[in-house]
Amino acid sequence: MILEPVLQLRGETAQAELRGNRSPEARLEEALGLSAAINLNIAHSGVVRVNNPKPATLFGDGKVAELAGIVASEDLDLVVIDHPLTPVQQRNLERRLKTKVIDRTGLILEIFGDRARTKEGRLQVDLAHLTWQKSRLVRSWTHLERQRGGAGFMGGPGETQIEADRRQIQDRIIALQKQLEQVRRTRDLHRKKRKKIPQPVVALVGYTNAGKSTLFNRMTESDVFAKDLLFATLDPTLRKVALPHGKEVILSDTVGFISDLPTHLVAAFRATLEEVLEADLILHVRDISHPDTEAQAEDVKKTLTDLGVDALTGAPIIEVWNKIDCLDPAYREKLLEDAGEEGPIALSALTGEGIEQLYARVDAFMAQHDDILTVKIPVADGALLAKLYQMAEVLERTDAEDFVTAEVRVSDKQRGPFRELYAAYL
Repeated sequence: MILEPVLQLRGETAQAELRGNRSPEARLEEALGLSAAINLNIAHSGVVRVNNPKPATLFGDGKVAELAGIVASEDLDLVVIDHPLTPVQQRNLERRLKTKVIDRTGLILEIFGDRARTKEGRLQVDLAHLTWQKSRLVRSWTHLERQRGGAGFMGGPGETQIEADRRQIQDRIIALQKQLEQVRRTRDLHRKKRKKIPQPVVALVGYTNAGKSTLFNRMTESDVFAKDLLFATLDPTLRKVALPHGKEVILSDTVGFISDLPTHLVAAFRATLEEVLEADLILHVRDISHPDTEAQAEDVKKTLTDLGVDALTGAPIIEVWNKIDCLDPAYREKLLEDAGEEGPIALSALTGEGIEQLYARVDAFMAQHDDILTVKIPVADGALLAKLYQMAEVLERTDAEDFVTAEVRVSDKQRGPFRELYAAYL
C-alpha cells in the first residue's frame, strides 16, 4: 500500500514550502514510480488528508484503524508512507497495522541498495542506510534491557542494548567513512591524471528519469543501462566524446536527483557527485514533457546548491530540454522558437533530434577561452610535432622543406604547458 499524506498546515504557503509546489496526485504518481523501480506489487494506493498530524502515528486513530482493516483484508506485506516518519511514528504504525512500514527515505534507500553494482556504490548505500538506521533505534523489544556491567555479581548496571546497538552502528559508519575516503582519494588521483591531458569534463545532471543515460548513450555511442525507470543509473560513468571540430571532452553520467532527498543521502554519495563539482561544464537535463518539469528543475538546483555548485562559484550550466518527441507538435515548434541561440537546447535523446545543436553549443563553450597560435617547428623534430597533435587542435598546417607551420587552438587548461614547451617556436 502506497499512501501520500497531505498535511493541512497553518498558513497558505506552509504546505507548498513543505512538499514543494506539486499536486498530491503528482507526488503519489512519483511514489508509485519509485515502488515500481523495485518491482513492488501495489495492491492499494491513495492520497490521505491529515488535518491534525499526530506525533505518535501521523494519522488520526480513525484513519489508522481504517488502514489496519485494509492491510488485514488484503494481506499486505508493506506500507509505504511517502512522507518523513519519526522513529516513534514508524514503530507505532507497525504495531497498529501489524505489517512493515517505511517512509520515503526508506523506499529510496531500498532502491539504491537494489541498484548499487560497484564496490563504491555499495559502500555509499551502506553508509546512507546505517546513518538512517542509527536514528531509528527505539526501545521496542525486550532485548533492549540493561546488560550487567563490571565483573562478578556486584557489577552495576551496564549500557543498555540500545546503546550497544548504536555504538556498533557508529563503529561501522566510521569504518565505511574511512573506506569512502579512500575512494575519494582514488577519484581525486584519477581527476589529477585527467587534468594533465587536454580533455575538459562535461557532467550530466538532472531529475531522476529525465533521460540522462539515454542522452549519454546517444553522445558516446555507448550502451550504459538506460530505462524508463526512476534511479536506473546509480554508479557514475565516464566516456570520451569527440566534438564537431575534433576536440575531445569527457562526458560524465551521474545519479539522478529527486525531491526531498535526505541530506545524509547526499552526503553519502558525495564521492560520486564530486564529478559534478570538478566539471568544466554542467548539462542540466530536464524532461520537458513532464507536468512537473519546473518543480523538478528547482529540486535539481537545490541539490546542486547543497553540493556547493551555484551560478557564482560552480561550473556554467546549460539547460537541455529533453523528450521533445513526447510533446504536441505545435508546442514543440513554439519551444524551439523561444529557446533561441543562447537559451536552453531542446532535443530528443531517443530520436537524436536537436543533438547537433547541443554538440555545437558545447563546442562553442569549450572554444571561447582558447588561444589561436601559430607555431613553426623543424621537420626533423618529429616528437615535438607529434606532441602538437596531443596538446592542441591543429586548424591549419603548411609543410615546407625545413619547417612545418601550423595554426593551432590551445585550450585554457593546456595554455601554460603549451607555451612553456613551444616558447621557442611561437
